[in-house]
This record gives sequence, C-alpha cells and structure tokens, in this order.
Amino acid sequence: MAKQNVAEQFVDILARAGVRRMYGVVGDSLNPVVDAVRRNAAIDWVHVRHEEVAAFAAGAEAQITGKLTACAGSCGPGNLHLINGLYDAHRSMAPVLALASHIPSSEIGLSYFQETHPERLFAECSHYSEMISNPQQMPRLLQTAIQHAIGQRGVSVVTLPGDVADQPAPDRSFESALVTSRPTIRPGDAEIDRLVEMIDQADKVTLFCGAGTAGAHAEVMEFAGRVKSPVGHALRGKEWIQYDNPFDVGMSGLLGYGAAYEATHECELLVLVGTDFPYNAFLPDDVKIAQIDVRPEVIGRRSRLDLAVWGDVRETLRCLIPRVREKTDRRFLDKMLKKHADALEGVVKAYTRKVDKHVPIHPEYVASVLDELADDDAVFTVDTGMNNVWAARYIQPNGRRRIIGSFSHGSMANAMPMAIGAQLVDRNRQVVSMSGDGGFTMLMGDFLTLVQQDLPVKIVLFNNSALGMVELEMLVAGLPSYGTTDVNPDFAEVARACGVFGVRVEKPKQLAGALKDAFKHKGPALVDVVTDPNALSIPPKIKADMVTGFALSASKIVLDGGVGRMLQMARSNLRNVPRP
Repeated sequence: MAKQNVAEQFVDILARAGVRRMYGVVGDSLNPVVDAVRRNAAIDWVHVRHEEVAAFAAGAEAQITGKLTACAGSCGPGNLHLINGLYDAHRSMAPVLALASHIPSSEIGLSYFQETHPERLFAECSHYSEMISNPQQMPRLLQTAIQHAIGQRGVSVVTLPGDVADQPAPDRSFESALVTSRPTIRPGDAEIDRLVEMIDQADKVTLFCGAGTAGAHAEVMEFAGRVKSPVGHALRGKEWIQYDNPFDVGMSGLLGYGAAYEATHECELLVLVGTDFPYNAFLPDDVKIAQIDVRPEVIGRRSRLDLAVWGDVRETLRCLIPRVREKTDRRFLDKMLKKHADALEGVVKAYTRKVDKHVPIHPEYVASVLDELADDDAVFTVDTGMNNVWAARYIQPNGRRRIIGSFSHGSMANAMPMAIGAQLVDRNRQVVSMSGDGGFTMLMGDFLTLVQQDLPVKIVLFNNSALGMVELEMLVAGLPSYGTTDVNPDFAEVARACGVFGVRVEKPKQLAGALKDAFKHKGPALVDVVTDPNALSIPPKIKADMVTGFALSASKIVLDGGVGRMLQMARSNLRNVPRP
C-alpha cells in the first residue's frame, strides 16, 4: 500500500473527528487536499461559487448538527474570501475547521504571487490559527485545532502550503483519541449558595434568556414556575425558550416586542441566563443582576453584576430548582403577562386592517403566511436587516423548528448560503431562506449551487428594491436616503432561466398559493414577493442612546411592528392570571 501524503492524512483525521463535508472552491494550492477528499468515501467536497458561501454553509451545518464542519480556500484571495463567513461562525459559536491553503513554503515571506499571511489574518475570527510548515507537525497541530473548535465552540484555522500537503505523511502511530463532545460544567457550591440566597430574598425575579438555554427548556420552565418569574429572551434565545412558555413576556433589544423591557427593569433581581446580549442600553442599571453562562469570558462584560455564575444553564438550574424556596406571590408575574398581552394587542392592529388587499404587499403579511404554511420542523435561515425583524416577530418556534441567521455578526447575504449547509444535513427537511433582495443579489452566484447540488431549498425573497434597514438609519439621522435603492430584475424569471421553479407575487391573494406550490416542488424554488419599501419597524422601548446601528423616527411611515401569532400565546397565558 502506497504511503499517505500529508493531505490524505489530514482528510483522514477530519473524518475521524466526524466531518462529513468540506465546502470550498478548488485551486492549485488546494489540489492535494481536494484530491484526497475525492478518494475518501467519508467526506464529500461541496463545490460552491464563492468561498464566503463555503464558510457560511459550514457554520450553518455546525449550528444544525452541533458537530465539527469544514471549509477550505486556496492560497491568497481564495482563503481571504472565507473570512466574513468565518467571523459569523465564530461569533455564533459554531465549531468550524477552516483550511487556508498557502503558497509554496520556500516562497513564504518573499512577496510571492498571491502571498498573504493566513495565520495572522484569521487570528481575530478564530480560537486557533496556525501554519503547518513541516509534515511532522500536521497530526498534532490538526488535533489541537479540532479540539479548540469543539471545546471552545468556534473557528479554528489551519494554514497548509500546497507543497507540504503533497509531501509524505508522518507515521500513523501518532494517532490518538480526539475530543468530539463537550463536558458538563457545574458551578461551585459558593456561587450556588449565593444565588439561592439572592433568589429567595427577591420578591420580583425576571429571567432573560439567550442561546445558552439550548437544551434547557424544561429546566427554565420549571425554575420560572417555582419562583414565579417572567421569562424574556434575546433574539438568539427565541427558538429555544419562547415555545410552550406560560411565562413569556417577549423579546428585548432592537428587534424587541412585548413586555420584556419592563420585566427586566421593574424586577428586584434580573438573572441573565445563557446570554451575551450586546445592547447594554436595554439592560437596567438599578436592579440586582446575576449572570449564568458556560463561557466565563462573557460574564459581566455587558452590565454590572452582583453575582457571576460559571456553569451550564441546564446543570445550574438543576442545582437551583430543589434548593430555592417556592414563591406563592404571582402579582409581578401576572402584571408582566398582562402588559405583554396589552402591548401585543396594540401593535398587531397595525397589520390586521386590509392586509390581504394592500399593494405593495406588507412584508409582515408575507412572514405571517409563511409561518402558517411552513413545516413544523422547518429550518429558517434569515438575512440581516428587516428580515430579522419579520422573522423575530412572526416565525414561531415550537421546539422542532430552527431559526438561523447572522444574529451576532450582522452580515448581509447570509441566508441563502446558510440554507445550503442546512439542507445538506437533511435533504428531506424543509429549509426556507428568508432573503432580502439586497442580501440575495450580493451572493447570487451561489443560487447556481442549489441547482448543481440539487438542493430543495425554498427561497422566499422579500423584494422591496431597497436596503430597508439602512434607509431607516438614514432617516433617524435626518438624512435623505441615498444609495439604498436597488434596480432589480424579475427574480422569478432569473430563477426559471437557471432551471429553478420561480414565481413572482405582486398581490396578497397570490401569496398563499405561490408558497404552497413552491413547497410542493421537489427541487429548489424561489418566490419573488414584491413588498412595501415603507414597512419599517422600531423597538417598543427606545431612547437616544439605543439607536447606534438602528434607527428611530416619528415619521408616519415607521410602524411599531406586528407580532403575528405570538398574540394568541399571550392571550392564552393571560387566561391563567387571576381576576380580582
């Protein structure tokens, strides 16, 4: 049997770590690795049209599966294109191994054609970024990179010169066990004791939950019931905590709705649960705050804390539940539930009057109909901008759906690339890309990847021919909108020219039928919905110091934002509030 080269051993180690796909664009320095993938039955090469898409797709797959994924770019410009998608994956805590192939090792540092320094360039968007300069390094260095990505939940980057990849591999006897899963972290006894004391002393407790509550829904509900706490959430916590939640008071922050803001400000003790909520202007500064998180580096960086608790959310709550005293006074909880329902009642009216006749179509109506027609286990990938608003307020989680977006990095053009990675995990699961026309056209070349890979992704294109969020930002600054208008084609015709099912919707009565037809279609499909460019949204609570990166306007074109079927849940929860 011929001796392996470094590239073949590299791919074997990735396969042992559970990697099933490597996304990328082929190139000369990458050829040894791509050829090794071709000859390894355990890993598929997913050819995309742009390396940024490769990184977004790998990050989405990692978020869906929780397992290590991989992407690759050739030397210089090839791997540079990975950087935006890797930033997103890293900030989303998605375990991704990125291979940055490099120029010939003998030419490094001599301004060779396409020379960059990947080990430096990717340092800020990774937990680990190192270069293999000798075949003997490779197994240990790659194992270290894998364990950083999995253990710290984020990106590792390995730089590999093409000539080194083609050299004979070191002895396989080095192979050792790989870390492929994370441990459970329990807080120290002193922190548990202090948190129990703080909870027992407070008459009004609020929980504010983030993505760290994944897998802990039952524990959060049991704990909230025990201490009679309202439960609010950040955007990344929505899919994990909002469903089947009789304590729900909505979402705080720039896309917020309901009574989450009031609940966090009117309590005596606020417990931040698995959230690195970035908008400290929405957090109170005059109540006691405790924070529970498995990542000690994020604890206390958004607000002043009275107690820091380092531990997994589920394990921490399991420690707390039997020890905290059960509260009997529901007055604070019931007050917040009523405020929440009243808030939703008020804003929902803006989009219940003749929405089925309004032309151009209200985007809120599109999101609402999409929510009703999509599968109960659908994966929604969401473009940054106004699509974040519509997904946050209309797409309802249920414990089986997933909602993925560039929620921490805030990149345009993420939805369709993420849909590629999500769909490759399971071709039989419905994947819906909620794309804006700005984001879609930015990386539109990879629309062809759906065709080439025969991926049944359904793209619902919110086409308002504008960069809506940017227009809103200009509005608050007192500036006329400029440079925000898109001159778009009929995207349905573009889709059909690419061999994809395409339909254009200009009237509300056409919408449901078009979505049903697209969902029934076995291959990729695009529904181009012409939406109202004047449909904008603002948070329910906002002050001057909250508007960085967002906007506020008293203009009549700015609406307060609907909330769809969340109102039904709020009304249902309100039935449990005792009447005087």
